[in-house]
Amino acid sequence: MVDKLILVTRSDLQPAQQAVQAAHALRAFVEEHPYEDEKWFKQSNTLALLAVEDEPRLHQLWCEAVDSGVRVSGFLEPDLGGAITALALEPGSGSRRLTRGLPLALIA
Repeated sequence: MVDKLILVTRSDLQPAQQAVQAAHALRAFVEEHPYEDEKWFKQSNTLALLAVEDEPRLHQLWCEAVDSGVRVSGFLEPDLGGAITALALEPGSGSRRLTRGLPLALIA
């Protein structure tokens, strides 16, 4: 199984916003977790882009990741009042377990 870096955004955002916010979360992950990013980039470089329904659910997922010891980076969008708009979760079984069952983003 190829380990994917998992990006999770909010389906209550417009599709273009979802894509941009996921990119912001990926950039935050690169900055905050350079070793994990480099390892993922060299071994896999595979992404999954998933969605949750809204900000409270995204916040819940962020807390679950932290509580589970999963490395995670989030993005808070200044143009949306500092709302949480996307997360990037490190590759691995912990992230897969937390995001199992989430739908793909950008699918109508």
